[in-house]
Amino acid sequence: MPYDQIAPPARLLMGPGPISADPRVLRAMSAQLVGQFDPAMTAYMGETMELFRAVFRTGNEQTFLVDGTARAAIEAALVSLCEPGDRVVVPVFGRFGQLLVEIAERVGAEVHQVQAPWGEIVPPERIEEVVARVQPVVVAVAHGDTSTTMCQPLQPLGEICARHGALFYADVTASLGGNPFEMDDWGVDVASAGLQKCLGGPPGSAPISLSGSAVRRVEGRRHVELGLRTDQDVPRGRRIASAYFDLAMIMDYWGKRGLNHHTEATTMLYGARECARLVVAEGIDAAIGRHRLHGAAMLAGVGGLGLETFGDAEHRMNNVVAVRIPDGVDGESVRRAMLADFGIEIGTSFGPLHGVVWRIGTMGYNARTDAVLTTLVALEAVLRVAGVAVVAGGGFGAAREVYDDAFAGSLS
Repeated sequence: MPYDQIAPPARLLMGPGPISADPRVLRAMSAQLVGQFDPAMTAYMGETMELFRAVFRTGNEQTFLVDGTARAAIEAALVSLCEPGDRVVVPVFGRFGQLLVEIAERVGAEVHQVQAPWGEIVPPERIEEVVARVQPVVVAVAHGDTSTTMCQPLQPLGEICARHGALFYADVTASLGGNPFEMDDWGVDVASAGLQKCLGGPPGSAPISLSGSAVRRVEGRRHVELGLRTDQDVPRGRRIASAYFDLAMIMDYWGKRGLNHHTEATTMLYGARECARLVVAEGIDAAIGRHRLHGAAMLAGVGGLGLETFGDAEHRMNNVVAVRIPDGVDGESVRRAMLADFGIEIGTSFGPLHGVVWRIGTMGYNARTDAVLTTLVALEAVLRVAGVAVVAGGGFGAAREVYDDAFAGSLS
């Protein structure tokens, strides 16, 4: 049978990610391909590296893309930094800390968890107690965990790692571009992200940056692919277990030597470059401020409807809020009605929070006034149909007050 061209339904993606991609990113991705060693392509690669240095706030030369979703860069970082038997400490306060544990275990590391209840962060002093006792090679943490909406402070962890000689890896997939992140100033050795949240793009490309210390660790395991090896390419250390996620090889590919590793995902590079270009053009602080404003409006709005939020308010990410599902309400039926009646997607959660909270995102291209207000009006309507006694106009009104106050402040 013949198939029609793809024509996705109109959607406003207000969940924890992916979000609706910025139209400027989609336009960039429609550009024609060039060869992977075309001078135009290598120039775009260099520009992409420079732009993401600004986004990560780092001077790291080794700042580039891993071709794959955000998880690809997480795996590339851990498989390249960790050898079997290495000790790794992972603070866990949600699903994505658990993911770091699982990937490190698959690499063969000896993993030590420092856990906190979902909805809280892990106190830095507890992390230091474990780091001092274990003396790990790597401390790995999810900066913002969208499963709980919590944001773990990183600067104290960077200081802890520096005191104890550990490399510090941060998964900033959910936070980069919408929450403060200072890679160099906070002592982060490796950071990786994705495009599909605050950066306003589609999933499929994963920015990563490595400090000099991390580069030396990875270069200590450098093995050039057999078909490309010369007499000068002497193998070093234990070979990294993955060929595709071998950061030593990928650094050779993106570096001056341009040693072929894989065929670059050209269209995704165009999109990643545009994501970074837009953030830099807006200004990093301005982008964070925009996420802070619209996140605050959404938070006020759900409160104005009479709904409760979940988690430690002091450590909530700017770009996603967890809303407790009212007693007696089928959370999935509300999500289905939002999608069917309004074309708006909000998220559920995982593990102990599945069926307990909805997660509503305000990030990337959707961190804007009309998206927030439309979502709140739709949520009120769907909850009324479900029999919930919400405050009439309360969500719109409370969010509008946040915007009015911000506008008045900008004029003062």
